[in-house]
Amino acid sequence: MSAIIQTHDLGRVFHAGARDVHAVRDVSFKVQAGQFTTIIGRSGAGKTTLLNLIAGLEKPTSGDVVVDGSRIHALAEGERFAFRREKIGFIFQNFGLLPLLSAAENIGVPLRMRHMSARERDERVAEALEWVGLSKRASHRPYELSGGEQQRVAVARVLAARPMLILADEPTGQLDLQTGRRIIEAMRNLAAELGITLLVVTHDQQVVQAADAIYEMHDGVITPA
Repeated sequence: MSAIIQTHDLGRVFHAGARDVHAVRDVSFKVQAGQFTTIIGRSGAGKTTLLNLIAGLEKPTSGDVVVDGSRIHALAEGERFAFRREKIGFIFQNFGLLPLLSAAENIGVPLRMRHMSARERDERVAEALEWVGLSKRASHRPYELSGGEQQRVAVARVLAARPMLILADEPTGQLDLQTGRRIIEAMRNLAAELGITLLVVTHDQQVVQAADAIYEMHDGVITPA
């Protein structure tokens, strides 16, 4: 297998007054294409910052990130945006749903950005809603959904887009045990069928047990778990 993500001596320092905070320290690791990889560690260990660096959402202080053969921080801003739109799916802790759109419409947003036909878009949205058990809530807006349901919509939005790479930050954090298991199975099945790579930050042991590779972060340093 080839590596879809490679980091080389990656570092990110935040300046807090007179103090420097080393959120990520000299991280060099690989994520193999088609694998389900998890990163575990305590809050504040640097996991979310690492995901943001891999996605090109934050600029590293040192080192480099290569995603699918592209040095993502060497790309112009417009090129990075296009790269993320076409190749990367995100599941954030804050869901990122548009409040005036229904669950189905939120799921369809990235598909519209790819200029997908209405027929294919509708089919993918319906399929994704079924995967996460929300077919009957398709017309509900985010404020009409529970936190767990909003998280499931966020997961469905990514699954519908079928990106090359999914970066997820605690995707089962607000889900009950049974629903969390269902989401994990849907993500794993999709990854297996379509060759999608999953990189997931998590505290959920269900997610960890489903992973092909596990890393641990502590004080910005990553090691195999």
